[in-house]
Amino acid sequence: MDYKSIILNQLNIACESLGTQAGVIEVPPNPEMGDVAFPCFGLAKALRKAPPLIAKDVATAIEQNPTVEFSNTVQKVVVIGGYVNFFIKKDALVSGVINEIETKGDDYGKSDIGNNKTVLVEFSSPNIAKPFHVGHLVSTALGSSIERIYSHLGYDTVKINHIGDWGTQFGKLISAYKRWGDRSVIEQDPINELLKIYVQFHKEAELHPELEDEARHYFKLLEEGDSEITQLWQFFVKASLTEFNRMYDLLGISFDSYAGESFYTDKMPEIVDILREKNLLEESEGAQVVRFEDDNMPPCIILKSDGTTIYATRDIAAAVYRKRHYDFYKNIYVVGTPQTLHFKQVFSVIDKMGFDWADNCIHVDFGYVRFPDKSMSTRHGDVILLEDLLKMSIAKTKEIILESSTSKELDDIDSVAEKIGVGAIIFAFLKNSRERDIIFTWDDILDFEGESGPYVQYAYARGKSILRRAEDNNDCDETSDVYMPMTEEFELAKLLNDYESVVLEAANKNQPCIITRYTLQVAASFNKFYNTCNIMKSVGQTRKMRLKLTQAMCTVIKSALNLIGVDVVEKM
Repeated sequence: MDYKSIILNQLNIACESLGTQAGVIEVPPNPEMGDVAFPCFGLAKALRKAPPLIAKDVATAIEQNPTVEFSNTVQKVVVIGGYVNFFIKKDALVSGVINEIETKGDDYGKSDIGNNKTVLVEFSSPNIAKPFHVGHLVSTALGSSIERIYSHLGYDTVKINHIGDWGTQFGKLISAYKRWGDRSVIEQDPINELLKIYVQFHKEAELHPELEDEARHYFKLLEEGDSEITQLWQFFVKASLTEFNRMYDLLGISFDSYAGESFYTDKMPEIVDILREKNLLEESEGAQVVRFEDDNMPPCIILKSDGTTIYATRDIAAAVYRKRHYDFYKNIYVVGTPQTLHFKQVFSVIDKMGFDWADNCIHVDFGYVRFPDKSMSTRHGDVILLEDLLKMSIAKTKEIILESSTSKELDDIDSVAEKIGVGAIIFAFLKNSRERDIIFTWDDILDFEGESGPYVQYAYARGKSILRRAEDNNDCDETSDVYMPMTEEFELAKLLNDYESVVLEAANKNQPCIITRYTLQVAASFNKFYNTCNIMKSVGQTRKMRLKLTQAMCTVIKSALNLIGVDVVEKM
């Protein structure tokens, strides 16, 4: 029920009769003051009256000419100071929300605003031959959630994993492999073995700087398509992707495109030609750069002094290709805050090239992950591997479950522990605004009673448990009665009613935390409802509606958690 639009429409009619226009509506800080409030302070200048007097005039105008829809929705209108406050009919809203969720099921909260519009979301994008560490999870979880949100709103989405599979680092890796590599050993443990010889190269290069020249030579051969060098590079890429996909499977994430940096090697010459034709390229210390009118932004390097390309060249080529191939409505890059300048340069170059869609390229940045607990184990010094973190979370979750008195009711403890353990990590990474750093502590992440993933998952499992018990106990009193929802039922229904607008806001701001925080509100509201309204001991229509409200809550929680990539569990 879009009661806010109904009230706003009635306000427009009332204000028009007074010779003015309605402004914005608000939600009162206290439910006892009403469900919607209209502040009249902005009308004081136009009407030359004090806000309290204007509020009385507006309320009178509404009472004299209410629409049928308004009368069916609003219980009463009260003037409080300079505000006109509206109280919604509790039974009408609760019944309306329940019926809508029951009718739409899993489609509740969905929209068709994205119809025939394509949104690309580039996320995760790990580097070949390097470990998949905790930092990668921020981009991976954030990007996956953003894609799910846009898809929920009817957009055609494309999930792109822009693999870091090109650049001078591969010249170094090839040089290292030729000296110390063993193919059979690498095949058994690709990431760790490739990292080992890569680290060894850097140690040797400090003693023998000429190795850097050799690495640049090998990368140039790779760019030129040398057969032997290309085969080695393909081996590194394939071995690394096998390892990465194990992590993606555990996270429940897939991609539509793995077109990494190398995919655009044959598309970069055109970009260089366009820039030359438009006289945008300038020489700077042997390199070819694009300068900007903004003196605060340094030039964007397109070609290095040795003629090789860099990240910017490839990103520009990628954007042009994507526009031609997908004709995107939005092209979203989920990449850390340190790359803000890089994307500002890239988008500015695209704009200078004359492409008016440059503004549709969006950099969605995020902060760092910080670990106050220095005792966390790691196999690579300061780098905490994602696999280690997820396994640790699953193990800790299993310990908590086994200590619970309800663990005997679980059919597959390992499966439940995995869903809760992995979900707890993802939830924690998406709980707050993406620009903020993530402070990682196990006490917060696995707190079954705090602001955590397990807390929300438990609310869902509790709801499903109630519904199962109701099915088993179907000899309830069927006497007819008048259903009058209590405050806790009404507040829960109001939250469920907001679901679509919450998803829209999350999409508009590219902020999954809006949905994550919403699930915490729904879970807390349901727990109040559960503890106040004795569902199983209710009778007649009251019991029926309370069970339906419980099912509605489960539907919304499951849908919302899915939007952030967290699975529900039927029992906990």
